[in-house]
Amino acid sequence: MKSAEIRDAFLKFFESKGHQIVASSSLVPHEDPTLLFTNAGMNQFKDVFLGFDKRPYTRATTSQKCVRAGGKHNDLENVGYTARHHTFFEMLGNFSFGDYFKRDAISYAWELLTEVFKLPKDKLWVTVYAEDDEAYDIWTKEVGVPSDRVIRIGDNKGARYASDNFWMMGDTGPCGPCTEIFYDHGEHIWGGPPGSPEEDGDRYIEIWNNVFMQFNRDEQGVMHPLPKPSVDTGMGLERISAVLQGVHANYEIDLFQALIKAAARETSGANMDSPSLKVLADHIRACSFLIADGVIPGNEGRGYVLRRIIRRAIRHGYKLGARAAFFHKMVPDLVAEMGSAYPELKDGERRIMDVLRQEEERFFATIENGMAIVESELAAMEAAGNKVFDGDTAFKLHDTFGFPLDLTADICRERDVTVDAAAFDAAMARQKEQARAAGKFKMAANLEYEGPETTFHGYELLEEKGNILALYKDGALVNELLEGEMGVVVLDHTPFYAESGGQVGDRGELRGAAGIFGVEDTQKIQAAVFGHHGVVRTGKLSVGQGVVARVDVAARAATARNHSVTHLMHKALREVLGTHVQQKGSLVDPDKTRFDFTHTGPMSAEEIREVEELVNREILAN
Repeated sequence: MKSAEIRDAFLKFFESKGHQIVASSSLVPHEDPTLLFTNAGMNQFKDVFLGFDKRPYTRATTSQKCVRAGGKHNDLENVGYTARHHTFFEMLGNFSFGDYFKRDAISYAWELLTEVFKLPKDKLWVTVYAEDDEAYDIWTKEVGVPSDRVIRIGDNKGARYASDNFWMMGDTGPCGPCTEIFYDHGEHIWGGPPGSPEEDGDRYIEIWNNVFMQFNRDEQGVMHPLPKPSVDTGMGLERISAVLQGVHANYEIDLFQALIKAAARETSGANMDSPSLKVLADHIRACSFLIADGVIPGNEGRGYVLRRIIRRAIRHGYKLGARAAFFHKMVPDLVAEMGSAYPELKDGERRIMDVLRQEEERFFATIENGMAIVESELAAMEAAGNKVFDGDTAFKLHDTFGFPLDLTADICRERDVTVDAAAFDAAMARQKEQARAAGKFKMAANLEYEGPETTFHGYELLEEKGNILALYKDGALVNELLEGEMGVVVLDHTPFYAESGGQVGDRGELRGAAGIFGVEDTQKIQAAVFGHHGVVRTGKLSVGQGVVARVDVAARAATARNHSVTHLMHKALREVLGTHVQQKGSLVDPDKTRFDFTHTGPMSAEEIREVEELVNREILAN
């Protein structure tokens, strides 16, 4: 069976068992700051399992696209060197939300593997949690798996419930035992069954994990039975495809073979067994799907992980002889393999190619000089018998030539050399400290203040009475400001909005019995302490004096209108350029608005005109 047929057979099997086929969620998790990327099938159902969300179905099945690169779950450095590590993979899963439990989950798994996929029963081994007698009895007494092939795994990770066969969402919350199904590749491959000293070998490979969420763990570690136990399962499409196609390594399955051939075509690589071709086949999947889901190469967060993967791919292409952009030319081959299952890949094909091509051209401009430095350093190390690559040199490669640390480490690994990561981190810290020292901040950021917070009334009022809590002149605390002097005023109550979220601070005036202070800007001194910046127009201001704070109504209204325009602009840009457009910043004041966003290149005159028409149409409609 081809990989696409296996995916389809899995989903249709569970559909026949009353499961709703649910589309894969985005690789960018929705409202889940704990995850860098979607890395498991259950991610999109997390709130359902926690009881915060309810779906119109109690049984679901998915083929979920996943990425494990960066963050806690990171397989990047192993890709190309092992048979089964990937940055991108598909997780087949079936889920029960308080519906069926262990008996049906185990029965479904066995039926699919042995009757639909027709795997030999004597090739399948099973593990259960040591204390889960229910699952053990179902496997041995009802399914009929011989007891010598059902292995109990206890707390093998140093703590209570810390086990390969006990799953926990976190330190507290839903958790429970799991049962894993393994495939025996045969005696000709080294390795022992799970739980044995040789379990890390490649003979016995886990293909399916069934998690039984039956407890809620409290802060004291006490397990309370859940009123509606649930099931969460996961089976890697690449692993089960390798088994069903009679090959040992995931890279030998049909899906990867097509991409490896594409990589060889674009790099003129003659050795089809080269690990670099496997890296390219893996990385084109991760990069293309991430871009399709709106991630753009950048210098932080998800964007930087994407950039690291792209540049790792380029380096492997360079190693194979590529000296110009090539990676983006593999996208049509990927679309041919996976575009039917994931329409977003086909819809975004041109944009994905454009993003990759631009990133390639940027890195190809520096990679040759960077590689020359790497080779020179490695040659000097070999002559000196040194096995640790200099961390300062690694930082220079990062800072000047765009070599991420893991890319340099990847090159060194091929020469049996490590990188001095501590020295690299120290060099990075020094640069950040120098940047901070050289930075220029607004006066408010440097003012020392110890006193009550400012109560903000500006959403309801544009005029409010307040008392002066502090005055500053030239950055120092003073008791009074005289006519013509510039300074900062802190009030206990104010209607003035302090600059935040790209919107500038309010301006206006503070009017007291002894003087008038013209407010030209409002900045936060602390999170809840507002500094009114300006000049004393007449008279003087003194600490403790009462004032009436009046916001410039016309300026506030103009700023508010321009703030609204940023939302209209964001919507219009996504309609014209695509849903990948994301806001990266803005500046809103009474006279104008500036909107920063991600896109693959400069906008054309026609695109600008379309955006303007859409925004103006919305304005006129209101």
